[in-house]
Amino acid sequence: MDLRSRLVAHLEQVVGDRNPYVASANHFFVQQYIQQEFSRWGQFTSHTFEHRGQQHTNWVLHLSGRDPHRPPILVGAHYDSVPGSPGADDNATGVAVLLELARAFAEQPGKSPLRLVAFDLEELGFVGSRHYAADLHQRGEPLGLMLSLEMLGYCCHQPHSQKYPPGLERIYPNRGNYIAQIGPWQSMPTMVQLWWGFRVAGVRSQWLPVVNQGKAVPDTRRSDHVPFWDLGYPAILITDTADLRNPHYHRATDTLDTLDVRFLTQVCQGLIYGLRRL
Repeated sequence: MDLRSRLVAHLEQVVGDRNPYVASANHFFVQQYIQQEFSRWGQFTSHTFEHRGQQHTNWVLHLSGRDPHRPPILVGAHYDSVPGSPGADDNATGVAVLLELARAFAEQPGKSPLRLVAFDLEELGFVGSRHYAADLHQRGEPLGLMLSLEMLGYCCHQPHSQKYPPGLERIYPNRGNYIAQIGPWQSMPTMVQLWWGFRVAGVRSQWLPVVNQGKAVPDTRRSDHVPFWDLGYPAILITDTADLRNPHYHRATDTLDTLDVRFLTQVCQGLIYGLRRL
């Protein structure tokens, strides 16, 4: 199968209500699917944490880089969804791309070691990523970079299909047909490298540099990169901008047939190209 077909195959397995409290069976099934896919490509581990008196798990795949002395690049995507939503864009697209990054970098390692993490409980306030980032920080482990994959598959070429927090509409395009990168201004060189990867893959990319962990623009603080920002790690959000573009956000209509699979495939290929440069 080609990349597009493999992404669709992943989506078909992952799309569905994945809330751990009201759709626990499907939430469990998707965890099993992630474990199955990770096990094809290398050593994976579980990172467990407690929330509301229950045990939850982030799943972590460690892939070697050509230079083992470089700090690892962590790429994360959350696998839970809000109650009542099949979560196709939010965030089955991120999980599907994460699984294809596993294939690509297991078959052909990049310069840096890669750590791929499927986070739980993002929808409850980045709970899984907060626990993971805090444990990393407590152990003093360095990270070269953290990338958060959050909604990667909704694209609209219609004028005025893209909304913004106040003021940004004067700077950025009004068509929602690009992938966004949001990160601290110190990460601009990295965002340029990723922009190059997206460009080669044929997808437009826009970047938004932020200061002070994005606190002046709350819409930049809505995914699993935030705990890493707050602990001083370099982190970049990769996103189609969620409800600033996608009308199906957190709704029962966030289904597979609303996605632009060609756009998603280009985003995935662009990430592979870009990460190979880091």
